Amino acid sequence: MKQQTMRPQDVVVLLKCLVVSADITMTAMAASLCISQSEVSEALERCKVAKLVGSDKRSVNVLALRDFLVSGLQYAFPAVLGPSVRGIPTYISASPIVEQVSADGESYVWPYSKGSARGTSVTPLYATVPEAVLNDKELYKLLVITDALRIGKSRERNIAIHELDTYLDKYVNK
Repeated sequence: MKQQTMRPQDVVVLLKCLVVSADITMTAMAASLCISQSEVSEALERCKVAKLVGSDKRSVNVLALRDFLVSGLQYAFPAVLGPSVRGIPTYISASPIVEQVSADGESYVWPYSKGSARGTSVTPLYATVPEAVLNDKELYKLLVITDALRIGKSRERNIAIHELDTYLDKYVNK
């Protein structure tokens, strides 16, 4: 039997599960994430093996997800910073983190040729993230939070953890 190893896109799919209704089709989820339906299905299967979703592959195990994001994300999928490029703001350059941190002129972006900002490039968890967040503000916020968990020092991480907890509380009480 082959080892089921988590992949970065699994985190994106899990976060999308938080922001959509439980009855969304795989086709609709795949289209909104700009990935194939088989990638969504495989991601949910890996998440089921990791006990991050229930056996229905729809209900997110919020406590396990929180634990993984806070304690393991930065080690499993570390952020890679690169040269200054055009893109979509992330990390301390986007909401909900930007309102709480002084960036001192620093800007961070996911590389995207149609982006409106310029800054240090941050490799997104998955290549389609910049396009996927254009029409999904909630997913965008969650991915900004995950970048703060991946990149941030203590202060930024604490802000991100608070924001994540606030969002997860909303999900649990949906």
